[in-house]
Amino acid sequence: MTTNESPAAAAAPKTGTANLARTLGLWSIVGLGLGYMTPTVVFDTFGNVAVQTNNAVPAAYAVALIVIGFTAISYGKMVRVIPSAGSAYTYVRESMHPGLGFLVGWTSLIDYLLLPMVNALILRSYMVALFPDVPAWIWVVVFTAAVTGIIYVTMRGTSNANMILLVFSIAVMAVFVAMVVIQLIQGAGSGTVASVEPFFHPDVEFGAVLAGATIVCFSFIGFDAVTMYAEEAKSPKTMPRAILLTVLVGGAIFLVAGYFTQLRFPSSDAFPPEAIADSTLPEIGSQVGGIWLQSVLTAAGFAATLASWLASHASVARMLLVMGRNGVLPKKLFGYISPRTHTPAFTVVLVGLVSLTAIAFTLEQIVDYINYGALIAFTFVNISVIAYFAIRRNRRHTPRDIFAYIVMPAIGMVLTGLLWVNLDSHALVVGLIWTGLGVLYLLVLTRGFRRPVASFDENQPVTGFNKIVEPGPRSQI
Repeated sequence: MTTNESPAAAAAPKTGTANLARTLGLWSIVGLGLGYMTPTVVFDTFGNVAVQTNNAVPAAYAVALIVIGFTAISYGKMVRVIPSAGSAYTYVRESMHPGLGFLVGWTSLIDYLLLPMVNALILRSYMVALFPDVPAWIWVVVFTAAVTGIIYVTMRGTSNANMILLVFSIAVMAVFVAMVVIQLIQGAGSGTVASVEPFFHPDVEFGAVLAGATIVCFSFIGFDAVTMYAEEAKSPKTMPRAILLTVLVGGAIFLVAGYFTQLRFPSSDAFPPEAIADSTLPEIGSQVGGIWLQSVLTAAGFAATLASWLASHASVARMLLVMGRNGVLPKKLFGYISPRTHTPAFTVVLVGLVSLTAIAFTLEQIVDYINYGALIAFTFVNISVIAYFAIRRNRRHTPRDIFAYIVMPAIGMVLTGLLWVNLDSHALVVGLIWTGLGVLYLLVLTRGFRRPVASFDENQPVTGFNKIVEPGPRSQI
């Protein structure tokens, strides 16, 4: 081990586990991150955000992009020194305290567990728009069963398939923007293609924009998910750039799509209340291009959402599996690998059952709960930079170090704090209850803090640790 080896790398097992192949280039990783983010989600949440911001959706995305940008820089700094474990709880564990890292990881489970539900709700809204006579709950059951079944059989990821779905979605979004531009020139909507009103007009209040930014914050969830590919990148040095590029490219897509959609629909009154609560994408497609654009835009959203659902479902199943392997969760259940399919059968089915509860929720409600976990992670990643570099490594004596490792992450913390202020009160209460349960579980896990906290790393390979898993294509997860 060299003197520059990170704590996580030093702790990583050297034998007895399979290594992940370094096959992913910079843009492959960025593509995976964008696929996880689901670019078409800007249309799904457009009506809800328009209501919250008094019709200034692009302003909300601009604020969120600035906030997430600073946090992305902090993620980049941490993944550079801890390249084998790209997640907030690992950074907190290595830079501050294992117990605190556990609680950040526990809280982050909200994101992981609820993201498949978001995808279920979005697909439900698409199908309801196309088949209004079919009960909505049926679509949740059908798609949850299908996704769970696919992942139960095999969890092999395919970045090429993800890229195809992503390119298709972005191409359809480009066609949509071109059609909107033509309609704006012809006098539809705001009647212009150049205006500051999507960002600022007399009825816009900064507090309302912040509230909208808190909602769209979840749209960026996925930029941090690319850190899970740190061990599969051709060069670990590409990871900071991949993180920042994912944020910037994703933010640009959201801003452009949100800007032209806001010009085309200056008021949220254009959408029925039920569409605002679930998804306005089908309604936007119908009003801009009739049934054919509604179908094509819905197909693009469907493809992007399905890809994101498969990725998020597999990711959380993998995370729960590793937590079970390491004794953080009951090993007999959560660490179980099916000898027939070589997949974590229990965790895959468990996530599917959680996804079924989407029947009782709206997209607006789930987004609020997800943002609690996201903001916890973002806040502590910024704190981790200060703790690791400025305090543990004593890099706080030059102007450059002070700016890079204290000022920049502190700005990220302050900006994230602005989103905390606007978090929905119900989401805050539910989130605090979940965190409280994590504290109680930590007490039990450590027997009153008398035992060390077991570490868990979602990026650990799950092949090679069990005798029933034989080398071969079906054992890859």
